[in-house]
Amino acid sequence: MIFRKQYPITVLKACHYKREKQNKVFKGIAAKGRGTMGWFFGFKLHIVINERGEIIDFLITQGNVDDRQPLKDKTFHDKVFGKIFADRGYIGKDLFEKLFVDGIHLITKIKNNMKNAIMHVYDKILLRKRAVVESVNDILKNQCQIEHTRPRSFDNFITNLVSGLIAYSFYPTKPNINIDDFQRIG
Repeated sequence: MIFRKQYPITVLKACHYKREKQNKVFKGIAAKGRGTMGWFFGFKLHIVINERGEIIDFLITQGNVDDRQPLKDKTFHDKVFGKIFADRGYIGKDLFEKLFVDGIHLITKIKNNMKNAIMHVYDKILLRKRAVVESVNDILKNQCQIEHTRPRSFDNFITNLVSGLIAYSFYPTKPNINIDDFQRIG
């Protein structure tokens, strides 16, 4: 079982969006984007985690890149197979079919104006457990401190981010889902 961090995206701010023109460190690298907390200037972190809370893969994009774009690129999800649980922002027939051909089953909640689809109880329960991804993002930002306040160079920014991801991998207790309880349901 694979879980994919979708929307809201983990935002890595380079600086306040009103000071983007003054920022010399990330000039031409970072971009202005919009997240759930408003406008920002920086990057988005996309992570793939499994049911044990372990990070399988990650990708950094500019702030203005569409959240669905990494899923459309085969290079990001070439190591991923099984089921990806996402939120409503990823509903799209073309994306679903593209992932299905690659061996990935995209599972999302339905929008209010959509017909109800039959879903396995196991998948419905796991879809509700998507909050585990938010817990992983919280640990990455607050305990591993991947969001540096004022990086002096892009190399420093990347080094701090990767070292935070490595530090998270050594955490003894990670947010997880007890799959054994759900095996009896399925």
